[in-house]
Amino acid sequence: MSCLRTLSNTLFATALAVAATGSVSAKTVKVNLTVIEKEIVIDNKGTKQQMWTYDGTVPGPIVRVKQGDTVDFSMLNDKANQNSHSMDFHAAIVDVLDEFSEIKPGESKHFSFKAEHPGVFIYHCGANSMAEHISRGMYGVIIVDPKDGYTKDFPKPDREYVLVHGDLFKAGTSAQDRAMDRNWSGVLVNGKVFHYDPVHDPNASMTLEAKPGERVRIYFVNAMINGTAAFHPIAGIWDRVWDNGNPKNVRYSMQTVAVPPAHAMTFDIVPPANRPTNNAIVDHRMKHALTGGISVLTTHDGANPEMGKGKLILLR
Repeated sequence: MSCLRTLSNTLFATALAVAATGSVSAKTVKVNLTVIEKEIVIDNKGTKQQMWTYDGTVPGPIVRVKQGDTVDFSMLNDKANQNSHSMDFHAAIVDVLDEFSEIKPGESKHFSFKAEHPGVFIYHCGANSMAEHISRGMYGVIIVDPKDGYTKDFPKPDREYVLVHGDLFKAGTSAQDRAMDRNWSGVLVNGKVFHYDPVHDPNASMTLEAKPGERVRIYFVNAMINGTAAFHPIAGIWDRVWDNGNPKNVRYSMQTVAVPPAHAMTFDIVPPANRPTNNAIVDHRMKHALTGGISVLTTHDGANPEMGKGKLILLR
């Protein structure tokens, strides 16, 4: 019999432990989100801009389930908001005119779907204008761990990180101009320009961390509305890449991988075991890299043992 489980405020389900032990019975995972239109910080020095969010953050909370689980989803469009909003889970097979329809301020939405396909997926607002809603921050990640758990071809990582690249437009840019990339000004990495890059931004206070030789898995989502990301680990090679995060869609020893808008992939990197190193995880399109799309992965023996695990796979 299915049992109910409520996600924490970060909506991080404990399916990671399940994945390590193999198949168990499917569950129903409750996901509750509130749409909040608010000012949020968009760089490391504290600059704020009016954004539209799920639960007040960009990206929204991580949703993590296991293949075969049912997602029981509820969304409230806060009554203080000025716009209609919706939810489009790329992991769902439903009806765009029903489950994904928009709701007005003060209204709520409820639907459920079975997570039948393993992988990493974007979720985003699909209300009109979709270009404006997404580029104002209405996106997040749902990870569907495979029902068979970790295998030789899909090994267990030592650490995991979620990186979401999104657009930053100048304040006041219209929906029409956003759709045409006018007044585009940079790349947000998990909500901030150069979020984890103290090399290019002295105000950055965090990097991704691991110990030398650890397998680091990166769930990468391209939430930019028009731009393809050229995802590359400077001073490294992707050991394995899973398109859409599905264990069946594996490629080996990749240098740069194109990730189109509204798509996601899973990347593993294994830094050298005999020395501390640094990698720049970059969108190699220079327009994107030099306006915010770089994250530094630092490997050293003193790496924080909690980073890249549990709730710290997405660093705020």
